[in-house]
Amino acid sequence: MDYDVVIVGAGPAGLAAAIRLKQLDESVSVVVVEKGAEVGAHILSGAVIDPIGLDRLVPDWRDDPERPLTTEVKEDVFYFLTEPSGIRLPNFAMPSLMNNHGNFVGSLGLVTKFLAARAEALGVEIYPGFAAAELLYNEDGSVAGIATGDMGIAKDGTVSERFTRGMELRGRYTLLGEGARGSLSKIAIRKFALDEGREPQKYGIGLKELWQVKPEKFHKGRVQHSFGWPLDNGTGGGSFLYHFDDNLVTVGFVVHLNYQNPTLSPFDEFQRFKTHPMIRDVFEGAKRLSYGSRAITEGGYQSVPKLTFPGGALIGCAAGFVNVPRIKGSHNAILSGMLAADKLVPALQAGRKHDEVVEIETSWRDSAIGKDLKPVRNVKPLWSKFGTLIGIGLGGVDMWLNQLFGWSPFGTLKHGKPDFATLKPLAEVKPISYPKPDGKISFDKLSSVFLSSTNHEEDQPAHLKLTDLSVPITQNLPLYGEPARLYCPAGVYEVVYENAETKSNPRFVINAQNCVHCKTCDIKDPAQNITWTVPEGGGGPGYANM
Repeated sequence: MDYDVVIVGAGPAGLAAAIRLKQLDESVSVVVVEKGAEVGAHILSGAVIDPIGLDRLVPDWRDDPERPLTTEVKEDVFYFLTEPSGIRLPNFAMPSLMNNHGNFVGSLGLVTKFLAARAEALGVEIYPGFAAAELLYNEDGSVAGIATGDMGIAKDGTVSERFTRGMELRGRYTLLGEGARGSLSKIAIRKFALDEGREPQKYGIGLKELWQVKPEKFHKGRVQHSFGWPLDNGTGGGSFLYHFDDNLVTVGFVVHLNYQNPTLSPFDEFQRFKTHPMIRDVFEGAKRLSYGSRAITEGGYQSVPKLTFPGGALIGCAAGFVNVPRIKGSHNAILSGMLAADKLVPALQAGRKHDEVVEIETSWRDSAIGKDLKPVRNVKPLWSKFGTLIGIGLGGVDMWLNQLFGWSPFGTLKHGKPDFATLKPLAEVKPISYPKPDGKISFDKLSSVFLSSTNHEEDQPAHLKLTDLSVPITQNLPLYGEPARLYCPAGVYEVVYENAETKSNPRFVINAQNCVHCKTCDIKDPAQNITWTVPEGGGGPGYANM
């Protein structure tokens, strides 16, 4: 099937690009493919949403009776937590860019459903349940579109009775809006050397739960952020609690994936965080509704790869447009989709195809996206280099100087090692011991995965590929204790022993059906031996209101 523009991913970036293309030229044919069973099924974000993107894309969204965001931020609260207590930080000390007033709290999944309806009304074709599994190329090496994965391939590689052949969707241009660490984006970055001369991309893992709390514990419009406990000073990360709609509270926890201790478990740090005396009370007597996890791009300004390649471009979190200190990226995702569309339409109208629309690459730094990311570019490297206490302090000073004078004494700092290269051997760290979950405030992985509504067709090849089957046991286990067991937030990876007492004959087991598509394994595996690929379309989590 042939189109003018093929878009991979029905997230805010992909849908914004589709809408903007049709707004500029209704004759442009646009298709969006989405691996989730429905639009929004794989969308996970905090989310406090800066409306700048929505305001520019669909200026009438606030007047729409189906508007997805109804709770405006009323209160900003910042805490530094210690194990027994915490300190509230004064709001006046925060740079104004950290002020959330005028932003909205809600579900990014619902935002994408809203945008999908707007896109379809304009004539955009959207195919949920179809996973883009392959980039297609022209003879000259330019990208010609994508192919969706075959469905109905059995575990042993044979064709089952469910077999349905994948589709080729060919376009004059292809936009990759898969989110953080997208599988096709990863291929495009490598093939076209888009990261040459850029700092390595940095990541965090974000974990989130949605709760319905008692009315007396609910403060509509409250946005609360914290850092410190339970993470040590050398491990970056933080938390959030957002109150919105009717007695709903989103609680989330982020761990920067450049952590060093291989015995750290981001999931268990999250569960432990909720037991803090200043946090636990919110969830007493409440009901946990949903759970999910997702990798977050954190490299920022200096880690954004070259956006364009022959036949297409990266947009949204595939490019890494998250503002780390603001914990926001959806606004830039929408703006990046619009920017790409603004440059593609003149190219299409001029009869161009499969060439490199360099105007996308050359214009983003001077756009609202670049102006949002540049002032905060040093926060992440300062945090990583100096630790939480000193690093955040220096980052705050740097943001103030950038805000007031457009200048930083640090210039633009480098990030250093990629996240997979930061782990220390077991012999050099103090093992972390986690308390048993109580089943009321803290929970185990499997009961959490159940709440994510994750489902995969069981009779299919595993979508988590090992380059060398021996590495987990012969290399990662003795050196690091096989950290995949711990950094995976869904219990996908296990080391199983023939005799648990003597720990004899260990085997590495992959429970691919548990995968929530966070892609942390693809990022953090110290041997870079795990590759995340798309499973059958429609497989994975089924997030509701996340």
